[in-house]
Amino acid sequence: MRAILRSLSIRNLAAPAFAVFALGLSSLVPSVEIAWVMGFLLLTIYLFAFEVVAVDVAALSVMVLLGLTSLFAPFMGLETGLVPVAQLFDGFASNAVISIIAVMIIGAGLDKTGIMSRVAAFIMRVGGSGESRIIPLISGTVGVISSFMQNVGAAALFLPVVSRICARTKLPMSRLLMPMGFCAILGGTITMVGSSPLILLNDLILTSNQSLPQDMPPMQTFRLFDVAPIGIALLATGIVYFVLAGRFVLPSRGTDKIEAKDTMSYYAETYGFNQFLVHEFAVAQGSSLIGTSVDEMEHHWHVRVVAIDKGDGIRVGAAGVDRSISIEAGTLIALLTTRENFQTFTAETAAKAKPEVQVFSEALSQSKAGIAEIVIPPGSNLIGKSARDVWMRKVYGLSLLAIHRGDETLTYETGGVRDLPFKPGDTLVVHTTWVDLARLEQNRDFVIVTTEYPHEELRPHKVPMALLFFIITLGLVLLTDLRLSVALLTGALGMVLSGVISIDEAYEAVSWKTVFLLASLIPLGLAVESTGTAAWIADQTLAALGDVPIWVIQAALAILATFFTLVMSNVGATVLLVPLAVNMAIGAGANPAVFALTVAIATSNSFLIPTHQVNALIMGPGGYRVPDYMRAGGIMTLLFLLVSLTMLNLVF
Repeated sequence: MRAILRSLSIRNLAAPAFAVFALGLSSLVPSVEIAWVMGFLLLTIYLFAFEVVAVDVAALSVMVLLGLTSLFAPFMGLETGLVPVAQLFDGFASNAVISIIAVMIIGAGLDKTGIMSRVAAFIMRVGGSGESRIIPLISGTVGVISSFMQNVGAAALFLPVVSRICARTKLPMSRLLMPMGFCAILGGTITMVGSSPLILLNDLILTSNQSLPQDMPPMQTFRLFDVAPIGIALLATGIVYFVLAGRFVLPSRGTDKIEAKDTMSYYAETYGFNQFLVHEFAVAQGSSLIGTSVDEMEHHWHVRVVAIDKGDGIRVGAAGVDRSISIEAGTLIALLTTRENFQTFTAETAAKAKPEVQVFSEALSQSKAGIAEIVIPPGSNLIGKSARDVWMRKVYGLSLLAIHRGDETLTYETGGVRDLPFKPGDTLVVHTTWVDLARLEQNRDFVIVTTEYPHEELRPHKVPMALLFFIITLGLVLLTDLRLSVALLTGALGMVLSGVISIDEAYEAVSWKTVFLLASLIPLGLAVESTGTAAWIADQTLAALGDVPIWVIQAALAILATFFTLVMSNVGATVLLVPLAVNMAIGAGANPAVFALTVAIATSNSFLIPTHQVNALIMGPGGYRVPDYMRAGGIMTLLFLLVSLTMLNLVF
């Protein structure tokens, strides 16, 4: 409550201060139009900095107010509105907005096929347990992925992966999440579709071309990989920074969140049987298991096979594992049993036990599979039949662990549970994949009791189509002059039409808050440019700096963009500062396109406080506090400025 009152008092004190500052500026500017635009700029900064309302609501409010200036122009001392009403909503149909929507859909389509999960599984297999090895693998992968999808989406995708890696390695999540999050932001600078400011940049350049002096050639827009050298250098800097200095700047916090929740504890307490875990082993040459079937192995040692790999790929779930499969040397098997039972099993069979689940770690992770409760309802076609009769694991993807009937619980450890005919009201405890469980929700032979599980259905069979349309999109962007939005929409629509992602899932994949934020701010950028406000601010800034080298002006612009993105959205900072950057470049005799790019790159320099979406996402799971960001992010901010400015001048 005290913090809320403090924030309210600061906000209330800031409002009159901003109003007084706006009135003071009105007496200094050369025209009424610039005075009003400066007022709108200050209002926008105030709304964003103090979060009076949500940022998208603030942007919409400013857009509507700009539209109303056409009605109240005579009372405001204006001849016409600051933005023509006919152009007020052009942002919603702009190349940048449509491109962002398409990028979000393409990213969701790739995720829906499970490609990203395969990448995560690979990291878990080769990452080892050392922090210096895991950080480059996770952060580098997330950085590359975020160059083609929204960085907050890439970070959210790898959040559960980091959680599982921490559970295996016993590393605190605070040691891995911040490097991952920072590199997700840095990866957005590798391509022109990696972040909203870079997607928006080309549109802003085309708008600024209309205000250039007649004797100056128009600025050229940037191609997809024009910024790649800068982004790769920034990503590499971030990785090296955390590998070398992570032990000094990263907190060791969040260890209480490392251990994965033991889902078996509930079932052990409820049904009274021993807790059991997934164990992985390889069948050694000369093992007594060779030549036996899964059924014989399970019956003799009272274990459950939940996944198997005979060299032809991982088999799990319905139609993946059945009791008739023959065991061969070199076969990899995942067993569900107690730790003591597994030790006895490996001793008697010479199975090569692994200390932890590796090959099957992704397929049997908590996001893909687990323990569930199912009830046999009256009228079920399974009544009077046993699990063995209906081939329950092969047909339904259910590995039966126990049957609870009345006050009695029969488990696979006691034997005979698969031969017991089902009765109405039987509660089955099963191990299953969530995909199989979701499918059974429509089957009247079962009533699914477990409802809190990931319902998302991956479509691995759609991987070829997803990759095809991703490659087509890249080809259109790189090899043709087709408008970026059309090229990206081609890939997004292809994924919908080919069934990689449904149209409803495509709508859900779009962050409409980002769309409305961007589209609503574009009219403000138009007003800043068309009224001469950007040119006036640029002249005043250059006059204040005096006779200094061009790189000093560029550095000042990058620092200003960094500050703006800490107190408002990076989209808003880009819209406001690109026109200013172009005019400053013209006044200083520099390349205006490079100055505009400097702004679009610098607005990704958001590490000092957790205002960026990615930093906000990882703050809770990592147990971070604001001083943690200031310590690690402060150095990263300086490194970002140094590397980005150096690379900008080397490349361009």
